Amino acid sequence: MSKVKFELKIKESEVKEPEKAVSPDPAVAEPKPEEPKEAPPAPTGSSAPDTSGTVSDCSAPEGLPESHRPDTRQDLTGLFTEKPQSGEVNVGENITFVARVCGESLLKKPSVKWIKGKWMDLASKSGKHLQLKEHYDRNSKVYTFEMHIIAAKANFAGAYRCEVSSRDKFDSCNFDLVVHDAGEDSGELDFSALLKKSTEPEVDVWEILQNAPPSEYEKIAFQYGITDLRGMLKRLKKMKKEEKKSAAFLRKLDPAYQVEKGHKIKLQVEVANPDAEVKWLKNGQEIHPTGRYIFESVGNKRFLTINNCTLADDAAYTCTIGEEKTVTELFVKEPPVLIVRNLEDQMVMKGERVEFECEVSEEGAQVKWEKDGVELTRDESFKYRFKKDGCKHVLIINDVTKEDCGHYRVKTNGGQSFAELMVQGKYLNLQTSVYFLFTFRIHKLTIDDVKPEDEGDYTFVPEGYKCVNIFFKDPPKIHLDCMGRTAESTILVVAGNKLRLDVPITGDPAPTVVWTKGEKVLTDSDGRVHVESTKGHCIFTIEGAERQDEGVYSVIVRNPAGEDTADINVKVVDVPDPPEAPRILSVGEDSCVVQWDPPLFDGGQPVIGYVLERKKKKSYRWMRLNFDPFKETTYEAKRMIEGVPYEMRVYAVNAIGMSRPSAASQPFVPVAPTSEPTGLCVDDISDTTISLKWRPPERIGSAELEGYGVEYCKEGCNITEEMILQKSFSDEWIPAFPSLTESTSVIVCDLPTGEKMQFRVRAYNMAGPSLPGHHVNHLHFVIAERPKIWLPRNLRQTLIKKVGETINLVIPFQGKPRPQVTWTKNDELLDPRQVSIRNSDTDTILFIRKSERKDSGKYEVQVQIENVQDRASVNIQIVDLPGPPQNLKVIDVWGFNVALEWKPPKDNGNCDITGYTIQKADKKTMDWYTVYEQYRRTNCVVSDLIMGNEYMFRVYAMNMVGLSPEPCLSKDSAYIQKTGIVYKPPSYKEHDFSEAPKFTHPLVSRSVIAGYNATLSCSVRGIPKPKITWYKNKMDITNEAKYRMFSNQGVLTLEIRKPCPFDGGVYMCKAVNDSGEDIIECKLEVRCKYMPLTKKAT
Repeated sequence: MSKVKFELKIKESEVKEPEKAVSPDPAVAEPKPEEPKEAPPAPTGSSAPDTSGTVSDCSAPEGLPESHRPDTRQDLTGLFTEKPQSGEVNVGENITFVARVCGESLLKKPSVKWIKGKWMDLASKSGKHLQLKEHYDRNSKVYTFEMHIIAAKANFAGAYRCEVSSRDKFDSCNFDLVVHDAGEDSGELDFSALLKKSTEPEVDVWEILQNAPPSEYEKIAFQYGITDLRGMLKRLKKMKKEEKKSAAFLRKLDPAYQVEKGHKIKLQVEVANPDAEVKWLKNGQEIHPTGRYIFESVGNKRFLTINNCTLADDAAYTCTIGEEKTVTELFVKEPPVLIVRNLEDQMVMKGERVEFECEVSEEGAQVKWEKDGVELTRDESFKYRFKKDGCKHVLIINDVTKEDCGHYRVKTNGGQSFAELMVQGKYLNLQTSVYFLFTFRIHKLTIDDVKPEDEGDYTFVPEGYKCVNIFFKDPPKIHLDCMGRTAESTILVVAGNKLRLDVPITGDPAPTVVWTKGEKVLTDSDGRVHVESTKGHCIFTIEGAERQDEGVYSVIVRNPAGEDTADINVKVVDVPDPPEAPRILSVGEDSCVVQWDPPLFDGGQPVIGYVLERKKKKSYRWMRLNFDPFKETTYEAKRMIEGVPYEMRVYAVNAIGMSRPSAASQPFVPVAPTSEPTGLCVDDISDTTISLKWRPPERIGSAELEGYGVEYCKEGCNITEEMILQKSFSDEWIPAFPSLTESTSVIVCDLPTGEKMQFRVRAYNMAGPSLPGHHVNHLHFVIAERPKIWLPRNLRQTLIKKVGETINLVIPFQGKPRPQVTWTKNDELLDPRQVSIRNSDTDTILFIRKSERKDSGKYEVQVQIENVQDRASVNIQIVDLPGPPQNLKVIDVWGFNVALEWKPPKDNGNCDITGYTIQKADKKTMDWYTVYEQYRRTNCVVSDLIMGNEYMFRVYAMNMVGLSPEPCLSKDSAYIQKTGIVYKPPSYKEHDFSEAPKFTHPLVSRSVIAGYNATLSCSVRGIPKPKITWYKNKMDITNEAKYRMFSNQGVLTLEIRKPCPFDGGVYMCKAVNDSGEDIIECKLEVRCKYMPLTKKAT
């Protein structure tokens, strides 16, 4: 008698769960797929009376704590004409919320969202108890959106939000729903009843909530099974006193903010004291300024900017001033992660290693692996391993057995993928290294060269005896590869954080673990070090990593079967050390140049730049000068107040963060020397003395003027301007007086007779001497007064004259002896036939009797005595009437309106066109009437015309002089047709959209198992819709019952019911329409089920 042992698995076909109407309760989770529920019946009318809310305030309730208030941020675009109002309703009654949007200024229909709580979109929750409606009034152009809640339940209470958007415009409004007399059955929408049998607390929850801080509200609600937390908090507000108005904050943070992952957000508060220092906290921990967290202070406003937001930034943020604070919640929305490459079915032999691999759309995304609906975790036996490589995720199953057969699924927040694993048995090959030895009653099984894959259950059963099992020892093994690391990988840890090394290990019996660093063995007695070993893992932890913890750590595992060792390189990174105190290289009127040295230690990461701050010496508030790291070590700080002492300090920035500030620099005062003294001239002269006088500098600055220094030298020294700038002439100039003088006139005595001398004057303040008053021009004894032009104030701007007006410019000057006067226009000498020039000892006159357009230009006058000269320039603009506009056209005529268009005139009269005057005239009377004056565009619409009349139009151009002499007449007239005339629309040639069929996705050859339904899919496009025919081995199978054909939006599917080996072959799909045809084919292989046979050992 022989026996055959086999395994039978029955696979249930997946049934798509019907869509259900879900309660808008934000606390209710989505039901699991393996717990299908019957869909609620279709919505029916309710006889309960409709009620509406009477509260018009859309803001957050006053009694709610700041961390639980709904998001009340409103965009000021003002799309709503009527906002939904908060309301109250009894259990079982109906209520309707209405929102209206004006569509006059919108190009297309706006989109609206109804949201409950923070993020629950109610669009997919429509059903028996919730209906969303909308309609559009063409007369008033108003969109009306309604949300009907039918037979309200207690768990419907809470905060709701209505959002409307249209292109770049957005508006939103918050409102609340209060449901009275809660306590009845929740009905179909109360899924929370599936999770908790009773929501009524047995203790006084009101007293607990009243005495608890706001941060503990959600924990208390979860502990006592409260599902309507917001409703309870709203009632709790009546028990609490009104909060006092904040004395430190003029404007607090909004209750909540929302930002997408990777984007930037700015939090803002307004403080009462502009000099107040604020602190920013995240989940109670103080935030320090880094490259991602930027603090700003502008007047009494304080900003916190968070760049490149991640999911770790989803937290509660607090801004504190002393004992007062304001709290908000930041919600970071994560984009959905899609599965780019799906899992594939696999069939392996027992004991082999299996890898399921998929690829997602984003690196570092979180995925969940399941087997037959049960989530897989890294267990102690190390059966399952999970590996990440960029966008690739791999599930590794070691030494698969029959129990590992089943359906595996990988899930993300944006999709999922399935695959099936089939495991076949493994025969014992008696003709290789395995053989039996029979000696009398002794039976031996010998296996040479034992390998890990030989592990398993071996059974020998003689008649009348129990079975005996044989096992093998497993040498220890360290699995660094399953952590996505190799022996050459380096683990980075930020100083102060916890260093945790969780190393997977295997071995039978369980190996012992030893951690070493260099020659030192690490144990729990080292204080901050904790060593722990569990089944399948060895864990090494250092609390508060420091710089000296950096190095190579070795882990050694041993058991009787062997030993394994692995090295892990750990690098501790930190913010850099602060730089040394900066040095002030130079100062200016409102600036300074500061320099510093790089920090001695960069924290293990390269320094990417520096951040500088300054403050007034008597102030305690530092002001940041740059928000992006500055890469150089020399910086010019500007926009300082002259005469005020300042201090500077520097931060170093690396990838970890920002260092502590450096020591403050030495105090410095931005100040600049005065401008040079002006009007240096000779007042009197004798054989050995000279009397000089001058005017004070035009700019003195914030520092006081200490006095003037007078110097002279002989003319033969040949002082040049380059020598002046390089200060290489200091030995040639002789001070006329040993000290400074405060007077603006002096008498220099004891000068050599007969020498030609040069003089200069410099003004002195705390910043040093100014530039000399006249450092190059020679002041000889023969020059009594330096030439200087006194340009009148009205000529310092462009002089505008009309064509034909008289131009008379009188420009005074000084100089002794009488200077030579030269006039030029655009760097060319003037023509005396066109312009009259008259000069005197004290002034020069330019006269043009009748100006013309060509007289426009830049006129320059120069006065010169020997090599001393002065220049001044005057801009003259001659303007005239503009020319007429060009090409006036009638663009369109409709109803009582005419559209006109024209082009600007060629001649604008040498000035800008300020507008146009548009006139109309009835062709019968030709009486002209003005339609628009000072019209600035080059197109317009003339309205209110009389039906049955024919009109002409003309346009005048206008500039600062006046209207153009001639208008521009329209070439065509516009006839206003009478009503009843049939409009004949233009004929257009109809476009041919036909397209021949073309397969956009091919059929893929497959290998399937007999007895299981198989599908072949492809996609096709074509206009008109092509006719689809399926063939097997070139034979039409359209009418055969074994096959079912589907077509959905161009996706073609052929389903083969329980195929057998006879169904294998070449399948072809053919698409035909009037424009052509296309075919595609694939091969299908049908394999028989593998049926292992068992033999009894003899």
